[in-house]
Amino acid sequence: MIQQIAVIGAGTMGNGIAHVFAQYGFTVHLADVSEQALSKAMATIAANADRQVKKEIILPDQKTALLSRIKTFTDIPAAVKAADLCVEAVSEKFAVKETIFKLLDAHAPAHCILASNTSSISITRIAAVTARPGKVIGMHFMNPVPMMKLVEIIRGISTEKNVTDTILALCETIGKTPAAAEDYPGFIANRVLMPMINEAIYSLHEGVADINAIDTIMKLGMAHPMGPLQLADFIGLDTCLQIMRVLQEGFGLPKYAPCPLLVNMVTAGKLGVKSGEGFYVYTAGSKTAAPNNSLTR
Repeated sequence: MIQQIAVIGAGTMGNGIAHVFAQYGFTVHLADVSEQALSKAMATIAANADRQVKKEIILPDQKTALLSRIKTFTDIPAAVKAADLCVEAVSEKFAVKETIFKLLDAHAPAHCILASNTSSISITRIAAVTARPGKVIGMHFMNPVPMMKLVEIIRGISTEKNVTDTILALCETIGKTPAAAEDYPGFIANRVLMPMINEAIYSLHEGVADINAIDTIMKLGMAHPMGPLQLADFIGLDTCLQIMRVLQEGFGLPKYAPCPLLVNMVTAGKLGVKSGEGFYVYTAGSKTAAPNNSLTR
């Protein structure tokens, strides 16, 4: 039975995952090497819980209980020593995940399930760095985690059926809808989404339409809640680039090559919302499209 959950990484995804598990009564250990990141994460969780109170999703005393269930750690071995489930939510780089999973494997209890929030990296590859590949699985939460219902569940080639069944049931316990995918590059969510975003960037790069037109066409014509360029900014252009490279390496097909404009923007540090500028410029809660002549060829 899963009771104690360790979440590794206190960034946007990590704090959202910790929030949801704590909301549904689980004891959560939130771990990060940065004390500053942990403090920021707890402030974010508290602010998001306040919004839930205002929307009458939870009661004030439930917010207090939620926050009391989360304990922060800068020492990962201490955070995971009694965990029933570890969820890794660090950057989308295999080398970083490899280091984390070796650490989790060495210090988490033998029964503990090790899950990755990866959106594109092979679960089989991650599992292979551990001595418990049957207990490794993908739990790809969507952002923002407290609001989004989907969790994409990815089974590695060695993932045990009882592990998959346990995680599918757990997702339903925390009010999420799980959908299972096999372990191929990008799984389903990003195998479909990222080429669309990349094609939108190509359309801008080639002068087919400007930023506002591309996003407006996809919002009003395809009923998307936000356009692909705004969504790329929201995800982080560096993350989009990392995922496109995973797809390109995994499939070896030209159609997965990242647009040169995307590469250049990441090189220039224009990463989207997180840096204050991407396809849009973000200031004081507002956004305006970046000048076309600064982005297109």
